[in-house]
Amino acid sequence: MNADVRHPSIVESPGASASLQWRSDADTQAFAQRLASCAALRHSFVQLHGDLGAGKTTLVRHLLHALGVQGRVKSPTYTVVEPYELPGLSIWHFDFYRFADPREWEDAGFRDLFASPGLKLAEWPENAAAFLPSADLEIHIAVWADASRHIRLLAHTAAGRALLQAAAP
Repeated sequence: MNADVRHPSIVESPGASASLQWRSDADTQAFAQRLASCAALRHSFVQLHGDLGAGKTTLVRHLLHALGVQGRVKSPTYTVVEPYELPGLSIWHFDFYRFADPREWEDAGFRDLFASPGLKLAEWPENAAAFLPSADLEIHIAVWADASRHIRLLAHTAAGRALLQAAAP
């Protein structure tokens, strides 16, 4: 593919899915800002899929900063979950990359967290799939040969469709 060829930001948008391309970190940040502007995000569950280094945590950092989180946003790879509190909004950022023991789910109180109001963001959700509720929105990130990101959004609920509509320009 010729790197000089410009592609529209939305490649397709049939029904409850859309495909996007991010050519830069600024594209990722703009997407996060659009997503953060949607009221449905405040009580949604968003799953992030992609290989190591695809940009899942980068997207979460931009999203949390767009929501008003100040300071460093770190990856919960070793802690499994990082909580954030904003006025009127609880946020939990999960990373199930190292999740291996189903007892961890109950021992850590994840069932209670997912039952409570607030935003839940989960990286590597496939490693905890048997325990997770259905996502409102799935974000699949793939790195292309030219280092751009190909994004596929899948909405599974009314909230997910609202997020998809807000995030896909």
